[in-house]
Amino acid sequence: MKILKYAALILLLTLTAQTKTFAAPIPLRGVVEGFYGTAWTFSERADMMNFFRQHNLNAYIYAPKDDPFHREKWREPYPAEKISELKNLVDEAKKHGVKFIFAVSPGLDLNYKGKKSEDDFNSLMQKFEAMYQIGVRDFAVFFDDLKDKNGNHHEDGEEHAKFLNRVQTELQAKHKDIFPLITVPTEYYRLDMMKGNKVKSYTENLAKNLNKKIIVLYTGDGVVCDGITQESLATVNKIFGREIGIWWNYPVNDYSVTNDGKRNAKLALGAVEKLPAANVQAIFFNPMTQAEMSKIALATGAEYANSPTNYDAEKSWDKTLSEQFGELAEDMKIFAEHSRHMENSWAKVGADDGKRFNTAAYLVLNGLKNNHEVDFAPLEKIIDEMENSASNLLEKLPQNILKECRPQLEQFQRISQADKIALESLKSGELNPQLKILREEIQKNEPTAILSEKSALKFIDDVINFFANKK
Repeated sequence: MKILKYAALILLLTLTAQTKTFAAPIPLRGVVEGFYGTAWTFSERADMMNFFRQHNLNAYIYAPKDDPFHREKWREPYPAEKISELKNLVDEAKKHGVKFIFAVSPGLDLNYKGKKSEDDFNSLMQKFEAMYQIGVRDFAVFFDDLKDKNGNHHEDGEEHAKFLNRVQTELQAKHKDIFPLITVPTEYYRLDMMKGNKVKSYTENLAKNLNKKIIVLYTGDGVVCDGITQESLATVNKIFGREIGIWWNYPVNDYSVTNDGKRNAKLALGAVEKLPAANVQAIFFNPMTQAEMSKIALATGAEYANSPTNYDAEKSWDKTLSEQFGELAEDMKIFAEHSRHMENSWAKVGADDGKRFNTAAYLVLNGLKNNHEVDFAPLEKIIDEMENSASNLLEKLPQNILKECRPQLEQFQRISQADKIALESLKSGELNPQLKILREEIQKNEPTAILSEKSALKFIDDVINFFANKK
């Protein structure tokens, strides 16, 4: 009998070890409409509320930077027609079980002393009261992006803490059903909170004086960074003496700015990745102005937020593409593979673009440079797939999706065609003059469409340089 008991115990332990660890969802998980540029329309926001419900996201922060009454004209009340629209949106959020969090960013010209400070405080409270009357119970005050052109700011952490504490205290004294306030500090990423190993005075004073119930959001080590480690998160938790929340800047693309100042030229179509598995109080994903195209990353973010420990970015990405695009999923994956990585002089996030392409292109070019026998077939197959996927998507995508990605798809088509000519040039041993003409056409369209900068696009330049160096 004892032998049977031991056997049963061993079997139970074995099965337990083979079972994935259960990971509780992040308590507050959702989307912050916090980007610069054209804000979402009411219909896009209403559609997103349904999307949030379907993916078990429970919160939405209204904070579009280009809404003048959110930031520049924060003191002024919303016009009656805007109040009506916001009420309808609040009702839509409630219908889908989503917290509607109303945010104001007063830091550009907020006064902290004297009569003007009282006037400013009263203006903010009146604005919040108007939102309370239409059903809002969650509020946020943001102090981000207050640096001057030299990267300096002159805000005082203690003043911000006292202001936020007073807002929370008076809101909850007046209305018993108000939830804790959410804030984003002026120093909102780890490397800006610290100088070497020492916490900077703004962050130290804010953390020391801020009400412990107020939820603080940060963006990681940088504004847009390549993941958040457990160590980074633990450091910021220790600084603030609480579990910090995350404002994750993916798939937002408002910093994808071309030389002539146009935003949103590149779409972030990858999965959310490299986020911590524990100790997160809240997470909000900042999307693109392109609402439909944002749903790829947001769906993967929802999977992460609902089970951080068990999340697998690539599996989630494949599943999401299949669910959202059906028979066009494989074509969309080929396109999206070349539009996942976002990077500039200060930002870096997302899986590398065109990994399969880069491997095949390297084997071809490296082989030719070293006079080795080259197999062109793998790269040729990938380029054919790219060209076919662009054509299929341009022909078959629903119009509401196509209108958000047509420039990028047309650019993808140009790049694919140029890649084909580049490869044919390598096979023949002679540069086809048409390649330079196509490259100029691609460059002409880069103000509105960028993708695969270090992969399929780079291959065109590599081939042109290959022949130039042979002369």
